Amino acid sequence: MGNFGQKVDKFIEIFIAQNGYVRVLEGLKNTLLIAVMGLLIGILIGTLIATVRVIPKYRRLPRILNGFCSFYVGLFRGTPMVVQLLVFYYVLLPLFDIRMTGVQVSIMVFGLNSGAYISEIMRSGIQSVDSGQMEAGRAVGLSFATTMLKIVIPQAVKNILPTLGNEFISLIKETSVVSFVGAADLYVAFSYIGSNSYEFMVPYLVMALIYIVLVLIISTGIKIMERSLGKSDRRN
Repeated sequence: MGNFGQKVDKFIEIFIAQNGYVRVLEGLKNTLLIAVMGLLIGILIGTLIATVRVIPKYRRLPRILNGFCSFYVGLFRGTPMVVQLLVFYYVLLPLFDIRMTGVQVSIMVFGLNSGAYISEIMRSGIQSVDSGQMEAGRAVGLSFATTMLKIVIPQAVKNILPTLGNEFISLIKETSVVSFVGAADLYVAFSYIGSNSYEFMVPYLVMALIYIVLVLIISTGIKIMERSLGKSDRRN
């Protein structure tokens, strides 16, 4: 116990006396920014892909778009996140002479990756909505796109809310790999504290605790939203 107490004292010294908390707060901010923006971009991309994939394929354009979407989903679901980060940051950006920070690249890659997974989630959600909803919207003169946007997709989101919550949790945890492209996340912050104190046990335990707290907060928020939506459904 005495040895552990010394480890804690070293951690506190670096965390407070040497302003280690500043790096932790920056890392927490970047972690949340990458995960939240990645999820929002993923929802946008995923919804567009899911819509394309449920459109009737009577014409050539929908078939071509569906083929492109299938390739996109297969590409991003078939390669690890860290490989995607490395390819974008060290291959594609220099190739096209584009300048982006590690955080910006991480947001883009997380969004593109999440879009591939959310597209499948959203597609199953759309297919879970009664087909009569689409027919009713078209019967009153709404276009396919308007019916999807105002009637079908809102109901699909209700059905897939828990799964979207799980996707957000996955993004939070996967931000630990963004250090490969120079982004300062929680892992980088606590590795800095560990390197300066020559002791990694306590910093990594605290880091794990922060991730657990974030996941619990997100899970609780999703449950509250589910109950709220359930009450509104019962009133209707």
